[in-house]
Amino acid sequence: MSCDVGLYGLAVMGQNFALNMASHGFSVCVGNRSPAKVDLTVNRAKAEGNLPLIGSDDAEDFVKKLSKPRKVIILVMAGKPVDDTIATLSKYMEAGDVIVDGGNEWFQNTLRRGETLSAKGIHFIGMGISGGEEGARNGPSLMPGGPKVAYDMIAPIIKKCAAQVNDGPCTGYVGPIGSGNYVKMIHNGIEYGDMQLIGEVYDIMRHVLKLSNDEMADIFTEWNKTELDCYLIEITSKILPKKDDLTGKGHVLDYVLDKTGMKGTGRWTIQEAAERSVAAPTMAASLDARYISARKDERVRASTILKGPEVEVPVNKAQLVDDLKHALYASKVCSYAQGLGIIKGCSDDMDWDVNLSECARLWKGGCIIRAALLQKIQDALARDSKLPNLILDPVIAGELNERTSAWRRVIVTAIAYGISTPALSGSLNYFDSYRRASLPANMTQAQRDFFGGHTYERTDREGVFHTEWTDAHKSIGDISERMAGNV
Repeated sequence: MSCDVGLYGLAVMGQNFALNMASHGFSVCVGNRSPAKVDLTVNRAKAEGNLPLIGSDDAEDFVKKLSKPRKVIILVMAGKPVDDTIATLSKYMEAGDVIVDGGNEWFQNTLRRGETLSAKGIHFIGMGISGGEEGARNGPSLMPGGPKVAYDMIAPIIKKCAAQVNDGPCTGYVGPIGSGNYVKMIHNGIEYGDMQLIGEVYDIMRHVLKLSNDEMADIFTEWNKTELDCYLIEITSKILPKKDDLTGKGHVLDYVLDKTGMKGTGRWTIQEAAERSVAAPTMAASLDARYISARKDERVRASTILKGPEVEVPVNKAQLVDDLKHALYASKVCSYAQGLGIIKGCSDDMDWDVNLSECARLWKGGCIIRAALLQKIQDALARDSKLPNLILDPVIAGELNERTSAWRRVIVTAIAYGISTPALSGSLNYFDSYRRASLPANMTQAQRDFFGGHTYERTDREGVFHTEWTDAHKSIGDISERMAGNV
């Protein structure tokens, strides 16, 4: 049997994506370091309808079972395992074949691997996959970046296997090598922000409004029928009322330890935001929140020493619930704006020409951040592909302006109750900073010139200037030399 495509790496994501491809009529050969998972996947294919899937226990045999030009998707742990797998498989592959890395990989590693394989004539694609285990099986969002000729080779497969929405499959050519991994990384950064925003809203509902899990579930269920319709709101409405089956008492959520894990893509996102000089306070706040959550023992100790507000401010329950809805929506918009800004910054630097409207379209189905909001974002970026920031679109700006009063009331209430809202506040601060024609950065720059002779520009005339602020200051000579190294 000569198979259409091979998949190597059979953790649950790999198994499910292999079965997805087989379910769409493509013959699949699967391989893995441990033969047991090969057997498991083959048995699953038989149990799920005798799908066209075979296994191989040997790398050379695995490659030989693929039709030429060969198409191999690898789904293994990022880092060295990817390098090892590529080395193992590529020695049996030929010029014109294509390897697709479907893991969450640092885009610079993808660039390096693409260059190495290109020397052998083997095409390489880094393809972000989002949707978790369920998405991998039933239709994920797929974000491939690599040589266009290689994309054209895999497009017939991934277009059928991706999630399908009103305007087509949730996949498409993102751009050159590295761009697919980059867009997926930013997707995950936005995901971090979304989850933190929802967590902060939950915190206010729980500790200010004193709502029960079932009451909160009802609210999130209703919100999911509005402009907040999205996967993360949907699963929140299902998590909240779930009863605990271990103790038979209360809800599972109330037994979950408040320590959030992470795999690294959120950290990469913030590193890239800094590298591209793009403000990303919502996502940065979500990363910081995870760091603080990990210090559980310290927080328990601090709770006995550090004091919060002692007087609770009266609130109107219905008003605050409504305000939370508006604040959450506005904050989500700002988080998406930040993420798309990072993609734009890198795309410009790397000459990738990534279509931001297309990114929004790819995220509309299958992935973790899928949301009704993405249609508005897609439309906004299609109206003006040169838009410097999403929140400058007239429709989006109008929605934010309508919600600012509610947004501010939520933050004021949270402060009054001593509840931290770093992501909600970060989004509002981003909005307030971006909308102001004048910021206090003039003071910061004057301070830099005072202690370091870093110079400044003026509002009333062209040029670069330095002031001898006190008698102790001396001339700094050639001002242009002082500007060297500015970012």
